[in-house]
Amino acid sequence: MVNGYSLDQHPLANFAKEQFAVVRLPRIKRDRVPATSVEIMQNLKDAIEQADPGNKFYAAKVVGPARSSEGTMLYYLLEIYQ
Repeated sequence: MVNGYSLDQHPLANFAKEQFAVVRLPRIKRDRVPATSVEIMQNLKDAIEQADPGNKFYAAKVVGPARSSEGTMLYYLLEIYQ
């Protein structure tokens, strides 16, 4: 579980899962970001190649998407690669 969300790996389950992504982060000290700021990548290598820290786009490992209590789709940041 991550922040109360199941990471059940059952193939028919539609739960949040860990993925690599390029994430737009206005500031690094965040633990979650809106889905609109996340571009899922096939692997870590692709995420690192597409990252642009100078413009606040970082390679990251995320889990999600998950619906917040406000109804927004979010991804939780597990690790940021700088």
